[in-house]
Amino acid sequence: MYKLPELPYGYDSLQPTVSEITMRTHHDKHHKAYVDVANTLVVEKGLADKTMEELVAYAKATTGEQKLFNQSGQSWNHAFFWESMTPDFKAPEGDLAKAIDSAFGSLADLKTKFVAEGVGHFASGWVWLVSDGGTLKVISTHDADTALVHGVTPILVCDLWEHAYYLDYKNLRKDFLEKWFDGVANWAFAAKQLAGDTYKYPAPVDEAKAA
Repeated sequence: MYKLPELPYGYDSLQPTVSEITMRTHHDKHHKAYVDVANTLVVEKGLADKTMEELVAYAKATTGEQKLFNQSGQSWNHAFFWESMTPDFKAPEGDLAKAIDSAFGSLADLKTKFVAEGVGHFASGWVWLVSDGGTLKVISTHDADTALVHGVTPILVCDLWEHAYYLDYKNLRKDFLEKWFDGVANWAFAAKQLAGDTYKYPAPVDEAKAA
């Protein structure tokens, strides 16, 4: 069974950019629901031995598994999103800073592109910083779709679903994205992703053996 990953910080640690009530609702209700449904589906389908990454790839490649893809993709995306934020904001350094300058010109130019991509994305989804063959790019994906299955390396992500920001920002997605980028984006995590130390969802647990 897949576990709901714990947050790597306190529920109130990202204030004022993201409120405690948003974090509790987002993590404990929305993310938990995706993981719970994914667990039900993998038991029904005999897929409980797969890692979450393998499950997402399987569901994407298999006809008729859209529901499984939605639940597993959202489970993975949210876990990656929690890691993409930090209460200890520090600007990009080293190879990551160089890669940003090379691809976008500056961190400010990356922010402009990242925010514009997020604001321009219609309806629910995700805005990503990814590495495509070593070159940084900004992309967005719809609904539960994930950069994980598009031949690129996810570097950082921000959630564009309304439940990620509506309690704090109402319909002002641009305000959310700007404050997120400037206040809680986890560039240390992004640097690890770029260096090849890529995030893995916690391995499934055999509850019978664990007991």
